[in-house]
Amino acid sequence: MPQTSTPHLSYRPDIDGLRALAVLSVVLFHAFPELIHGGFIGVDIFFVISGYLISSIIFKGLDGESFSFRDFYTRRIKRIFPALIVVLISCLIFGWFGLLSDEYRQLGKHIFGASTFTNNLMFWQESGYFDNNSNTKPLLHLWSLSVEEQFYLLWPLILLSLYKWKARLGRALLILTISFTLLHFYIFHPDRVAAFYAPYARFFELLVGAYIAYRQLQTQNDSIHPIYKKFKSLQSVIGLGLILIGIQIITKESHFPGWYALLSPVLGSALIISSPKDAFVNRYLFSNKIMVWVGLISYPLYLWHWPLLSFGYIVESQAPSLEARVALVLLALLLASLTYYFIEKPIRFGNNHSKLSLYKAPLLLLSMVSIGAIGGIVYLKQGIENRSAAESVVKNDGDIGHIEFHQYPFKKFYLCTPEYLQKEAQKYEGMIRCFQSKKDQSIDIAILGDSHAEHLFLGLAEALPEKNIVYYEKDTLPMIDNIEFEHIFNYVLSDKKITKVILNAYWTKRKNEIPKNTTFKEAFLKTIKTLASHNKEVFIVDDVPDFSFDPKQCKYLRPLSQKNNCVEDKNYFYKKYNDFYEILNELKNIQQVTVLNTVKFFCDEKNCFMQKNGELLYRDSNHLNINGSKYLAHELIKEHPHLGK
Repeated sequence: MPQTSTPHLSYRPDIDGLRALAVLSVVLFHAFPELIHGGFIGVDIFFVISGYLISSIIFKGLDGESFSFRDFYTRRIKRIFPALIVVLISCLIFGWFGLLSDEYRQLGKHIFGASTFTNNLMFWQESGYFDNNSNTKPLLHLWSLSVEEQFYLLWPLILLSLYKWKARLGRALLILTISFTLLHFYIFHPDRVAAFYAPYARFFELLVGAYIAYRQLQTQNDSIHPIYKKFKSLQSVIGLGLILIGIQIITKESHFPGWYALLSPVLGSALIISSPKDAFVNRYLFSNKIMVWVGLISYPLYLWHWPLLSFGYIVESQAPSLEARVALVLLALLLASLTYYFIEKPIRFGNNHSKLSLYKAPLLLLSMVSIGAIGGIVYLKQGIENRSAAESVVKNDGDIGHIEFHQYPFKKFYLCTPEYLQKEAQKYEGMIRCFQSKKDQSIDIAILGDSHAEHLFLGLAEALPEKNIVYYEKDTLPMIDNIEFEHIFNYVLSDKKITKVILNAYWTKRKNEIPKNTTFKEAFLKTIKTLASHNKEVFIVDDVPDFSFDPKQCKYLRPLSQKNNCVEDKNYFYKKYNDFYEILNELKNIQQVTVLNTVKFFCDEKNCFMQKNGELLYRDSNHLNINGSKYLAHELIKEHPHLGK
């Protein structure tokens, strides 16, 4: 998170300028992701800046034997709380009038997390295949603020302990920084979500800034040789280059954080910060008055921009228009300026000698606790369902979200066999995701794949009541060489009574998940040939269309919007599936393989539709709901009656 300059340090306008680059990259990425691919790395720049500035304050206090925990945390409260309180209250008010019950309930939960600085842990826990679209979480960006405050709960105490061995402090800091960097990579490879949200996985970025602060304090009185000074100017140019390259080449699909984070935003910002403020880039770019001004308002700008864009997405149930996003960014700049000049500055730098100033921090703390309590109540009260905004008009009936869909099989069907595959099955909020349609009958048809295979099961099981159908689901591709599916394929191949196998997955999402040393087509062909060699008739589903908007837009006339849209341009879907369709066309010619084309049941020549005859067919942008599963099964069996023979 961005931090403004402090009166306890020699002011460096170039740090404000660097902060401007960081916040602008984040804001522009969120508003225009099609143009600024890697702007989210601005958060990593904030971490390094924060570690540098806050550690500098602590070092100076410890050196002068004037450091006080009370003063430190009082300054943190006066710095962080005022703007954050205003934004959280604004979100609560907007949510009251503009959000449906489930949306307001989620907002209440996240407001509680923001007030207790635990949002990163909440989002870490929530992450997963069925997690809500990130665009529908107005406080998602506050995960980084939570990481920072968790760090600063420990960091002053750690430094105070290390100062007992002041002569070895530099070595200890270096060891800490290297250790947490290695920890990040140790976590990153098996669990990228943990590497993103876990505080201890991000501490290395703050520690890099802290180590720079220590080195600069140790060498601040050393004379700088002219040649070394020129090298420092080159160093800042290299640092800027690394950041700009990262913004350009890193994408949401990149393996981030990892090496991308270390070599672009972390190393780049470290090179800039460790350069003198009169180095070329620092002086002429980052000390520019406009950049400095943006840096000064960077904290409230960071706080305001994402709720505005997210609420715009929620109300529209899709990305707002280009014109709307431009307007929202300009509004964020205006609100950030007003917040900085009329709330943040007066509270932080107003008359600190009056009696009232003694109560600033306690009052801010009490206000934050109160807001957190209100958020908790909203969450526990299910989003306050008696609000007028929660009473939306239903235009197309059907389940949305995932709870009802995953509860349905428990009422109608039986947990899958054999038991060892049941124990290995995926779960959704504790609910097993592996079912068969009959209890004590040999299996006839096996559906293999990810959640897009899973959403076929309900409809097919009810449409073919004389057959025992099972589905085995993993969050990956159903390929014979995929280790995740090893036990499933071994069982299906060994059971001679299973005569038909249906393969389906979110193919375009998973095209990069193929086993090593093969291609998508080769992996597919090997899987088909292996199944066919064991006398299995293979059906491949081309996959249902996906949509750019939330099904709430199709189901409801929602508050603050009279839009009720269930239609998507067919090109949105086809652009992503062109490569896969080429492979499918080749597979059609293989004996014992039938390609089940589902797109025509949802699309005409120009558009795809999320509803049929007043019934909603999707529970999110790409998963069928109960209605959709039944509708698709009926159409498939009508066109391919041999599925049930």
